[in-house]
Amino acid sequence: MPKITFLGHACFLLEEKGKETLLFDPFLRENPLAPLKPEELKTDYILISHAHFDHLGEAYEIAGANKATIISTAEISFQAQEKGLNAHPLNIGGRYNFPFGWVKVTLAFHGSGIAGGHACGFVVHYYSKNIYFAGDTGLFSDMKLIGELTPLDLALLPIGDNFTMGIDDAVMAVSFLRAPQVIPYHYNTWPIIEADPEEFRKKVEEKTSSRCIIIPPGKSHSF
Repeated sequence: MPKITFLGHACFLLEEKGKETLLFDPFLRENPLAPLKPEELKTDYILISHAHFDHLGEAYEIAGANKATIISTAEISFQAQEKGLNAHPLNIGGRYNFPFGWVKVTLAFHGSGIAGGHACGFVVHYYSKNIYFAGDTGLFSDMKLIGELTPLDLALLPIGDNFTMGIDDAVMAVSFLRAPQVIPYHYNTWPIIEADPEEFRKKVEEKTSSRCIIIPPGKSHSF
C-alpha cells in the first residue's frame, strides 16, 4: 500500500516498501514547517512543478546526493542536465513510462519561475494508484478532464490563496476531479497564505463525495 508523507508547504514523499520513492517540490531548508533537512532524504525521482524558490528548493542538491532523476518541464530538466544531473524533460500533456508506472504533465495556471517555461502539475500512476499533484495553480475548469481521463485515487491541492487557489476554489476543484481522497497543501507556511485546513475539510465533505485528509508536516497517510 503506498504511503504519502507531507514535508510542509508543497513537498510530499511518495513511497511503498521495496519500491521507488518519489519526492515532490522539495523546499526544506528555508521552510519553517519542514520536519526534515535535505540531507536526510532518500529518493529515486524528484518531480518539480515550477522553478519558484519554494518549489525548486533543494531539488538539485537532493538529486545529486541521491543520483535521483528529476522529472519536470523541459526548461527545468535541461537546466538540471547542464548541472550534470539526471533529468527527464516533459511538457504539458506529455506522458512517459518509468519503472514505477508513468507521469503525465498537466496544466497549472501560475508563473514558471524560469525563462520560457510553464508551471505544471502531474498525474502520477504509481503502481496501482493514480495521484494528482496540482502544483501551484488557480482553479480551471479543465480539471474536470483530468479526473475524466484518469480516474484518481488521491488529489493533492493548494488552499492558501494569494498565490494559488483559496479554500472555496479548491473545494470546486475537488468536485471537478472526483478523487475519493484529497489532501491540502501550500498553506500556513507564512502569514500571507494562512488558511484553515479544517474549514477546507468541512466544505469538501459537505459539498462533495470526497474525503479530506489533513496531514501535519512529518506525518504520513497510506492509501
